[in-house]
Amino acid sequence: MPTPAGRHFLQIPGPSNVPDRILRAIDRPTIDHRGPEFQRLGLDVLAGLKTVFRTQHPVVMFPASGTGAWEAALVNTLSPGDRVLMYETGQFATLWKGIAERLGLVPEFLAVGDDSWRRGADAAAIEARLAADRGHEIRAVCVVHNETSTGVTSDIAAVRKAIDRAGHPALLMVDTISGLGSIDYRHDEWGVDVTVAGSQKGMMLPPGLSFNAVSPKALEATKSSKLPKSFWSWQEMLGPNRNGFFPYTPSTNLMYGLREAIAMLHEEGLDNVFARHRRHAEATRIAVRTWGMEIQCLNEAEYSPVLTAVRMPDGHDEAAFRKVVLEHFDMSLGSGLGKVAGKVFRIGHLGDFNDLTLVGTLAGVGMGLEIAGIPHAKGGVTAAMHYLAAAHKAAPAGTFVTRS
Repeated sequence: MPTPAGRHFLQIPGPSNVPDRILRAIDRPTIDHRGPEFQRLGLDVLAGLKTVFRTQHPVVMFPASGTGAWEAALVNTLSPGDRVLMYETGQFATLWKGIAERLGLVPEFLAVGDDSWRRGADAAAIEARLAADRGHEIRAVCVVHNETSTGVTSDIAAVRKAIDRAGHPALLMVDTISGLGSIDYRHDEWGVDVTVAGSQKGMMLPPGLSFNAVSPKALEATKSSKLPKSFWSWQEMLGPNRNGFFPYTPSTNLMYGLREAIAMLHEEGLDNVFARHRRHAEATRIAVRTWGMEIQCLNEAEYSPVLTAVRMPDGHDEAAFRKVVLEHFDMSLGSGLGKVAGKVFRIGHLGDFNDLTLVGTLAGVGMGLEIAGIPHAKGGVTAAMHYLAAAHKAAPAGTFVTRS
């Protein structure tokens, strides 16, 4: 096969495209992770992460994917046999539940109706279940903030209020692996006890770093936790972290990239970053609706700014469609996962991503629909372009920041 010209369009919902500026930051000689240069790097990164999580409390970083941070959240706070209320929103909530089971916890998977993979977590249902738990056997509530398999977000502030109204002491754990750096997230303000995140989505880095933002209540829970932990131990991390160091060899060069990523987010301004993601998400949905196709998420208030999951018409397979797009246009789209495998493809619009990249992405989807013989109406890309142009025309000068 001939090598395609131009850059590959990586439009899965993460890993996202890594900007050249971050690649250049990573491309440095490895340094002594016990020396003064690394100490400055460690202190910079650990302080910078707090600003992205919007927390005054510790953020613990592991050389691992988000799966490691899932496990760390559980093993640092819980004990064998503890009951955990986990809300079923999609494939990643399901995978987190699987980890809880393998660790010897007792997860209860809560869902409302047959369309839970098309909706966010139901705060009222969580409140009702906790209110019924008069013995406070449930030790934690686990919710995915941005369900990457379905393009649905959950209202974390509402879940926190539901726990409080029930008068329940359970910890609140939230996965925002695909949300951090893309969607407004407030660890402290929303009363989250453990936030799980990763480097390869809105943070614009390659895979390889994961994070736990940790509340004082969660740190207190470590004192009674009896699940085994060594590599994942927060306490092992927090001592060296105070001086910018780590208890074992960290991902030094990825940390150079992380420092650059945090700088880029602040240069654009977090609120501008979130607005940009919302703009691209709305343009994508306009294109999808114009094509006459159905969005997986049912509730407009729960639409994800990170990705749009599109349902395939009956009789058509998403894997075959994505193969057409890859072979003709060298563009990767997200596959259907779990219960929606074969039924949904996903358009990622996150990270280092601008209006022209989105238009190119939507053009690839539109041409792919035509080549694959997928029933659709014309004009999706044009409708998205009209929306984007109108947004720029209406905005004050300097609203949309161009990054170098």
